[in-house]
Amino acid sequence: MNKPTRRIRVQKYLSEQGLCSRRLAETWISESVVTVNGTVVALGAKVDPSIDRVTVRGKRVQARPLERCTIMMNKPRGYLCTNRDPYHTQTVFTLLSPTDLRYRLFSAGRLDKESEGLIILTNDGDFANRLTHPGSRVVKRYQVTLNHTFQTRHAAVLCKGINEGGEFLQAEKVVLSKKGGAETNRLEIHLHHGKKREIRRLLEAFGYRVTRLRRFQIGGLILRGIGPGRYRRLKNEELRLLFA
Repeated sequence: MNKPTRRIRVQKYLSEQGLCSRRLAETWISESVVTVNGTVVALGAKVDPSIDRVTVRGKRVQARPLERCTIMMNKPRGYLCTNRDPYHTQTVFTLLSPTDLRYRLFSAGRLDKESEGLIILTNDGDFANRLTHPGSRVVKRYQVTLNHTFQTRHAAVLCKGINEGGEFLQAEKVVLSKKGGAETNRLEIHLHHGKKREIRRLLEAFGYRVTRLRRFQIGGLILRGIGPGRYRRLKNEELRLLFA
């Protein structure tokens, strides 16, 4: 009896090979940079990894078993959460040792260049998709410092949400720092999603400028004992904490 072929969606295959999350793979496919056997593919296309030749931007994806690896890093300010950028040499991946670079990690969710704190790097595309998908409602917690005193009346408005630049932006929760009493420029903001520069854009709409933004928790996983630019591999129980 002939062995049945294993045909899977191209985006799933790319994520299984540790190149990216499924969502990013879908973006690559939409940008027409993914081919199967020399033909540009569309969303929904399937591939048999045992016989088909898959390329991304002309570079062949070599099917191989890959040890899953997920780490937590304390991202320093000034670093990008991208594997490569022609205009910036400082990315979080330049902080990895040669041993850890071999895992072909990518960022499961990002912080902008001027933000710092907890990020997750992984080569498990399914895990990254689950962690970053809005439907998972994984809450991220941020410490925010502003350029001047926060007006308490704005907290409810931030949680109600605003339309800005064609997007709906909304905080899940806003907690004022106990330091400084009623007049404080320090907040804790919770999000369960994470549009590009969402916290900064939300606060800028009310005349504030963020001078420091630090993510210290994702789900039930808290950033502790890791200095800026340092990282460590997550244990299985810590992976589960991310969804707690």
